[in-house]
Amino acid sequence: MSEDAIRLVTIGRIIRRRWRLLTILALLGALVGYGTSLLFPPRYTTSASVLLPGAWEERELLTQAEIATSSVVLDRAAASLGWSGVGGGELRDRVSARAAEGNIIKISGTAETPERAQRLSDQVVQQFVSFAARLVGDDTDADAATGPEALRQMVVKTSRRITELADAADPGRTVEGVQARTELEKLRTTLQEAMKKLDDADPAADRASLVVMGPAAPPDGEAPPTRTQLIVGGALLFFVFAVIGHLAAARAGRRLRTEPEIAAALGSTLLGTVDVPGDRRAYRPEGRGARARIRRLLGTDVRWDLPVPRTSGDEAGRQIRYRRVCARLRDQLPVPRRLLVVVPDGDEIARRAAGQLVAEAGSDASPAASGGGFPVLRMVGVSVSQPMVPDRGEESGALIVLSAGSWTAGELAGVAEACADAKHEVVGIVLAGTVRARPTRSAGHRRGAAAPALAVGDGATGGSG
Repeated sequence: MSEDAIRLVTIGRIIRRRWRLLTILALLGALVGYGTSLLFPPRYTTSASVLLPGAWEERELLTQAEIATSSVVLDRAAASLGWSGVGGGELRDRVSARAAEGNIIKISGTAETPERAQRLSDQVVQQFVSFAARLVGDDTDADAATGPEALRQMVVKTSRRITELADAADPGRTVEGVQARTELEKLRTTLQEAMKKLDDADPAADRASLVVMGPAAPPDGEAPPTRTQLIVGGALLFFVFAVIGHLAAARAGRRLRTEPEIAAALGSTLLGTVDVPGDRRAYRPEGRGARARIRRLLGTDVRWDLPVPRTSGDEAGRQIRYRRVCARLRDQLPVPRRLLVVVPDGDEIARRAAGQLVAEAGSDASPAASGGGFPVLRMVGVSVSQPMVPDRGEESGALIVLSAGSWTAGELAGVAEACADAKHEVVGIVLAGTVRARPTRSAGHRRGAAAPALAVGDGATGGSG
């Protein structure tokens, strides 16, 4: 197939000519999507938010999000929920956390029902807040709470003792007393600075406790992929794959389409082309049985990549083409004789063209005369899978009629070999194609146009028209 295979007009042609098959495949994909939804029960997702007051850097917020989904937090949440067969490892696939704007950690939980999803999110938030409070020092443990306060009281007592020692150091009377008071004041200043640095280093000094911004809201609906999404996705996937399959098959096709290729495969010359009135239904091969009925129902008995039939002239113009082919065949043969018209089985266009060609040759056939008459033709069908041509008898030669783009080089070579085995020389090739016939004219006008056509065709040796 040419580059036309990837154009949008080609995809439109596939949809237009294969809509039945594509529709059935889309329905099959929808059924597959529905079956997949039954294997995966619906899930619901909801979220709860935690506010982290104070100044936080981005990397610190990411760390808090990792803590929210850590094994410690999830194990504690699983233990608090007490769901059968659900531990911290199973919750890891159901719980997610992310840092949002405004120092907010959003924790999401997924479960089989909306109620379980809410409970899961709320419980994970509760365990995260409790665990994070311990990490920043906001714990209710008595020893941890009284440690900094006891140190401050000790510093106050030490400052008072320093004042008492300074008063008792004989102020202003001796050099030693002045030096002692100076050293005591330096000690007081050092203690005060140490306490200030301790207060500044306390992480809980500028960061209050984590705030839970309300319970998890009820889920709006199922978490994706929902059953509807699976059904639509399956139908769309099958539809796209079917279109791609048509394009790939056409691209890899080896059917011959051009006249030189067909002539080379059959080892003979092209005598001309003829037209068969009709639409793409003319490409429909004859067949019986269940398989043929199914193919006809799906529309696969007609190839989609055939060009749209062009509009032809009147019946007289088409008849001229047939008579010209007969005239070329007569001029090519040294003496008039009987010939076989070989048509591949399944090529309905070629069969109709061959029938018209036989009828046209029979209207002026004279195999015994030395010239002037057309050869006597007899049509035979040949299977391309196992070609068999009748042995040479009254007929001594074969004229092959076929439609372009229907057969591969190997199939046509097999037909030519079958003719050779039967002692029939392939005297020529005729290509047939469909055209859209114009509205029928009146009988009197058609008879008037037919008379000059027969006169011209009787001795025509021009081109194929």
